[in-house]
Amino acid sequence: MTAHARVAAAPANVGRLRGFVTSFAELVDTTRDERTIRESGAALLARLVKQDDWLPSAFAQASYTRYRQYLLHCDSRERFSVVSFVWGPGQSTPIHDHRIWGLVGVLRGAETVERFDRNPKGRLVARDTLTLRPGDVDAFGPAIGDVHRVANAYRSRTSVSIHVYGANIGAVERATFDDDGTPKRFVSGYANTELPNL
Repeated sequence: MTAHARVAAAPANVGRLRGFVTSFAELVDTTRDERTIRESGAALLARLVKQDDWLPSAFAQASYTRYRQYLLHCDSRERFSVVSFVWGPGQSTPIHDHRIWGLVGVLRGAETVERFDRNPKGRLVARDTLTLRPGDVDAFGPAIGDVHRVANAYRSRTSVSIHVYGANIGAVERATFDDDGTPKRFVSGYANTELPNL
C-alpha cells in the first residue's frame, strides 16, 4: 500500500483524536495530581468517544483468538498513552492490575467491568460489576482500585473501547491474578507493528 493510499483511507475526522491528544498533553502539563487527571481526563475522553467517526479502521480490527490492544499515541515522555481495545464476540481479559491511573471510554458495543478488592488474606474479592455503553467512561488507579476483569458484553458482535493510561502501558510490568490472588507477571505490548503518527 502506498503512502498516498494510506492517507486516502484515513477517516476525515482523525483530527478529533489529534485534538484529544493535544488537550490531554496540556492537562498533564498543568498537574501531576492523579485525581485531577482522572476527573478532567474523563471529561475529555467522554467527548472523544461521543463521536464514532475518527478511529482508523486499522486500529479497530478484531481477532478470532483474543482481544487486541492497538497503540494510538504515546506521549514523548511516556506520561500517558492512548490505546484502542478491540473485543471479538465474548472475549475478555484475565483479572489484572495496572499500577498506574487509567480511563476507559466505550466507542462501540458494550463492555462489562468486574472490579476486585483484596481481603486481609490477600484473596481477591469481587467489589462490583459495571456495564459500559458508547459514551460511558470509567476510571481506575492505585488510589481508587485498579484490579479488574473486562469483557465484551456481546457474544455476537465486536466492541471497541478507548483507554488512556498514565504511562506507556504496553511496556509497564503488571500482573494477572488467579482466583486465590496469586500474581503472574506480564507486559502486554501492542497488536500493531507500525507506530501511529498523528
